[in-house]
Amino acid sequence: MSDETSVLLIKRYASRRLYNTETSDYVTLEDIASFIRAGREVKIVDLKSGDDLTRQYLLQIIAENESKGESVLPLDVLTDLVRSYQSKASSVVPQFLAMSFDMLREGPSKAVENMTRMNPMATMPGFDQMVKQQEAFMKAMTGGMPSGWSGPSPEETKETRASGAASASGDELEEIRRQFAELKEELRAAKGK
Repeated sequence: MSDETSVLLIKRYASRRLYNTETSDYVTLEDIASFIRAGREVKIVDLKSGDDLTRQYLLQIIAENESKGESVLPLDVLTDLVRSYQSKASSVVPQFLAMSFDMLREGPSKAVENMTRMNPMATMPGFDQMVKQQEAFMKAMTGGMPSGWSGPSPEETKETRASGAASASGDELEEIRRQFAELKEELRAAKGK
């Protein structure tokens, strides 16, 4: 049995067939997508040249899923990605996307904290728009509530506030919202200068 944390090496032959070096059999793009969904790291290399083709195949998997109607990326996000290849934003976009996915994995309280924490991107013109897009992206990716959510449900929070006894996590959420609002105001003021 293979170690789940090891990188699964897939070799692409000249015939463009993909060979799983662990199981010694040929695999499809859907098989590779299944490995990734199961938590495996995958590396795809060209057998002859040794070139790393992982990015190319991952993009192909995404494109195929999107074309089947399994769209995860909103149209405006895809449009912005295309634009980023021709703009100065191309150096910021990979960092922004990586940060977005990290926040998805960490849960909503950490996500809001990371969005509101001052970072080098916060001084960029249009940062508040990026934050809004990131929020929309997170909402689209998680159906509105990330799976890692461990706080009270929105209904529980409303009931707690209505009874006048806010829980510690409700207080923390309010503090995060307040900090986020302050940051948005600072960004708007900075853009106005």
